[in-house]
Amino acid sequence: MVSFATLCYVFRRQQLLLQLKSKELFGGGKWNAPGGKLIEGECPESAAIREVSEETGLKVGKLRFHGVLNFYLGAHKRLDQVVFVFSSKHVRGRSKRSAEGRLSWLSMSNIPYDQMWQDDRAWLPLLLQGKSFVGDFYFSEGYGKLESYALQEIRNSEAG
Repeated sequence: MVSFATLCYVFRRQQLLLQLKSKELFGGGKWNAPGGKLIEGECPESAAIREVSEETGLKVGKLRFHGVLNFYLGAHKRLDQVVFVFSSKHVRGRSKRSAEGRLSWLSMSNIPYDQMWQDDRAWLPLLLQGKSFVGDFYFSEGYGKLESYALQEIRNSEAG
């Protein structure tokens, strides 16, 4: 069954809020943006706002939608996840610890790609440049290895 999820990259000055996922969770030991699965009937933007609040204690607004990432698994290329990617420069509150993992504001010039999901190297630079995209990422079963991908930048004239 396909799951639907969000990621929301939060910016403050020239820094990006990332979370080092707790070892026992999906993506454990990897840096990622706050995010998670949509609740039934929830729209992606509301889910992104909720997930940021739950995982960081921060309130975000004026989200920018960057695109959709489709993740396929195994030899049969079964669609496993559809992830809606957002960012926000409008953040208030104080960050708090959660069971999801350790939070850190990192310099945008020092993104720890070697400690992130393999696909992030392909599309995160586009997000950091303020661009929009659609990506299809093909992983081995269990997300062990990125085998191939197709990534398309969406220009504003194409988006609407």
